[in-house]
Amino acid sequence: MSNRLADATSPYLRQHADNPVHWWPWCDEAFAEARRRGVPVLLSVGYATCHWCHVMARESFSDAATAEVMNELFVCIKVDREERPDVDAVYMNATVAMTGQGGWPMTCFLTPDGRPFHCGTYYPPTPRGGMPGFTQLLRAISDTWAQRPGDVDRAADAITAELQRTSAALPAGERAPDADLLAEAVAAILAGEDTAHGGFGGAPKFPPTSLLEGLLRHVERTGDPAALATVLRAAETMAGGGMHDQLAGGFARYTVDATWTVPHFEKMAYDNALLLRVYAHLARATGDRLATRVAVQTAEFLIDRLGTAEGGFASGLDADTGQVEGETYVWTPAQLTEVLGSDDGAWAADLLTVTDAGTFEAGASVLQLRTEPDDAHRWERVRAALLTARDERVQPDRDDKVVTAWNGMAIVALTEAGLALGRTDWIDAARRCADLLLDRHLIDGRLRRSSLGGRVGDADAVLEDYAQLASGLLALHQVDADPDRLAAARDLLDTAIAAFHDDTAPGTWFDTAHDAEALVQRPRDPVDGATPSGASSIADALLTASALTDPEDSGRYRDLAEQALARGALLLEKASRSAGNWLAVAEAALHGPLQVAIAADGPGTDLERFARGAVPGGAVVVAGAPDAAPLLADRPLTAGAATAYVCRGFVCTMPVTTVGELTARLQGQGKD
Repeated sequence: MSNRLADATSPYLRQHADNPVHWWPWCDEAFAEARRRGVPVLLSVGYATCHWCHVMARESFSDAATAEVMNELFVCIKVDREERPDVDAVYMNATVAMTGQGGWPMTCFLTPDGRPFHCGTYYPPTPRGGMPGFTQLLRAISDTWAQRPGDVDRAADAITAELQRTSAALPAGERAPDADLLAEAVAAILAGEDTAHGGFGGAPKFPPTSLLEGLLRHVERTGDPAALATVLRAAETMAGGGMHDQLAGGFARYTVDATWTVPHFEKMAYDNALLLRVYAHLARATGDRLATRVAVQTAEFLIDRLGTAEGGFASGLDADTGQVEGETYVWTPAQLTEVLGSDDGAWAADLLTVTDAGTFEAGASVLQLRTEPDDAHRWERVRAALLTARDERVQPDRDDKVVTAWNGMAIVALTEAGLALGRTDWIDAARRCADLLLDRHLIDGRLRRSSLGGRVGDADAVLEDYAQLASGLLALHQVDADPDRLAAARDLLDTAIAAFHDDTAPGTWFDTAHDAEALVQRPRDPVDGATPSGASSIADALLTASALTDPEDSGRYRDLAEQALARGALLLEKASRSAGNWLAVAEAALHGPLQVAIAADGPGTDLERFARGAVPGGAVVVAGAPDAAPLLADRPLTAGAATAYVCRGFVCTMPVTTVGELTARLQGQGKD
């Protein structure tokens, strides 16, 4: 036997290729080997940028004595949760059901037919904090397997039955997702705000990106000042805290406290794509200077720090530098002085809350920027000097895996931010990414989940991959009315409808395709979390497509979107904090979605520039020659002048040719 991870397309699996553990990737052969040997499977799930995954790897998986026990008693399988979200979802559900909590690394013990019978997360090498030592646990599990097989079967049957029960389709809500329901959902969301520190909940604290997007769309439709205040408060406090990299831009995944001060340092592509979109939309809607600055820095971080040679975006940056969490990012007053000199060092320490006591380990501080600098030019000079010095430190590893869904999110964010803030270079980056995904990840009409260095992995795409890439292509279509982008998006949506929709419960969606590998549970989770759920994402893509395609397809896509929203209404009514993207989609649907068609001889007209800055989130704007796109069909110029048509459901107001007239038309379509 040997370790089989060296040729994996997952950097996380490759991190474990030198372990003395005889790791298998997830495959039928591993389970066949467990059956042959008559031993259980030890499943370990994590991801490349995870701090506690590294800790357990150092303590246990790299230890020869521990590995010997693992190899003797189990067939050991290592899974990258980002590459196989389906496997992760099934066994995380089992872990939460068994223990009441989840997290990574996730450690599950399975029968050779894949049924879980004992689950947990991180285990220390020796007993600590009420947890057994890892080898102690391994021997206890093996003894139970050998001596009490009936107990194992009963536990496996019970948890498998629970998984099947919880995989039922989400029932339709008793209420429609109308203006009244959305107002109540927003009120419930606002009631849970941390008004002192911004955002929601306590420690640990995650950026509520989907909620902020939904609330901002609600503000654009209704003008609700309380919802706007909540969005602004979260945007400001997140940007000023240590979760936001004050030097290079970009956001960490979450903070360990409620004040956005000390991050868990990994930076993920999905967080930064979603946050870029929120800050860009906030800047477009309000002109807020901080939102504009943060949007620019986040876009630059995505392109400069996560961009790959092939044109995609890497999955993330590690939490650790070497074996020390956050070492790249933290500072002491003496280090500031060493780089900047005494005057600028003292000024920067005060501005960035760097103290002798520190906010992190060993007296070091995470940089914060809670107030705007009193001297902007001085700050830019100081920031540049500190970033140059920091870049000379040892840097965290980067997970170069290109995940389809997260890159789809980046395409949407860069395109919409580029249009809102006039950055064509961001749109060009989005185009390159779309070309990569269509060229490499789309094989015989079906998507793959990820690639590494251009080499495509074996894992099939899940629902969110189809939905997010389709949304990215629809966003790009709106830039220049490119028919190929629209056609590719339609193909993806049609494939998703055929492969993921549950025809027995219209409006519900599985996260894996009908012909995907059979697991002990077919996962589907409509709840929005750190990223939008696959179900709300496909509803979003279908709704947008319904506003951009020809009337025949438009009706079909709109019907499917509305069926999904009828299911999502239950979450909006009962669990609104977990339905941020459902709120965003419902707001767009209630607003129309608003359609603006601008017939023009060329790009960049005054009408187009104004429309792109004035429409609400979820609206569509297409500019181009008459008949260049379905939304432009039968929309001629007026006396040779660029002409705007404001529509809902392809029913349009009278055409206009001036910005003043377009302003009046958009205001007339605004508040409900």
